[in-house]
Amino acid sequence: MAKRRSAILTALITAGAALTAALPAHAAISCDTDTTGGSTFYDGPSASKKYDARFSNSASIPNLSTQTPQGAGTWYNWDGSGKNLLLVGSYRDGADSQIYGIDPATGSTVGIVAIAESHVGGITVSKGWAFVSGAGSSIRKYSLTALRDAMKAAGTPYLTQVGTARDVAGASFIGSYGDSLFAGTFNETGRGTMYEYKIADDGTLTTVAGAWEVPTKTQGLTVTANHFIYSTSYGRGNRSNIYVVKRGQKDLDAAALSCFRAPSMTEGITEYNGTAYLVYESGSYLYASDSATLNVIPRMHKATISSLTSLVP
Repeated sequence: MAKRRSAILTALITAGAALTAALPAHAAISCDTDTTGGSTFYDGPSASKKYDARFSNSASIPNLSTQTPQGAGTWYNWDGSGKNLLLVGSYRDGADSQIYGIDPATGSTVGIVAIAESHVGGITVSKGWAFVSGAGSSIRKYSLTALRDAMKAAGTPYLTQVGTARDVAGASFIGSYGDSLFAGTFNETGRGTMYEYKIADDGTLTTVAGAWEVPTKTQGLTVTANHFIYSTSYGRGNRSNIYVVKRGQKDLDAAALSCFRAPSMTEGITEYNGTAYLVYESGSYLYASDSATLNVIPRMHKATISSLTSLVP
């Protein structure tokens, strides 16, 4: 009997190994690294010709001497008079996190609001709520009415979240489109996953079944009608990547996509009025004076959405 069990076990192991060997491995995704003829408008070496041709300087990010910027979002008609804001979340270990309101028309900082400490890797606005990455894999929600009042107040008022943070599969980055919120995991060594959540009027998030596969080292996401645009990075001495992925296929290998290099340490990316705004953490006090930081960038960079999505029509 023992010999029979051993033979069966050996057969199972052999069959399992054969099945594993037969499974298709993830194909390596090629990212354009061509810097020929590139003209940089930022510190450090060129990231890629495609990046340099599409992006340009935008608004300065405040409080870089004390905070590190992360997530980015857009708030249309924030004050009821037709004006709009870019929202940038920032963190400092052991201190309150902050949300900056930046006027995309002037580049000026309209207001700064403090919130409970977290890494704030993502921030997005939908259906009367601001959703922000909380502690661990959670998403907090803030009333836009309360955020508006705090953004208009003097100083750096503290804003409390509404209710309890929603635990999700991953909230390293957040984006939204319509009544759908997308949130996913950062994975340094392999591809991450992202889920879609339907947003109710009261800010409740309901999970839509089926995970999306996202690029390795995803830090930021913006969503358009037909595309996901990801920023990916890790390490102050490494270039980042921008991925433009046609929506529809949850398997990244099956999706139509384009990838090209960006300067080091990209974070959140958001879309406002046909323009993508990209945040860097490299201008923070944590990295700006470090000689190992490849590109020190204290400003947001911007590019037309069409110049990105045209890469994957």
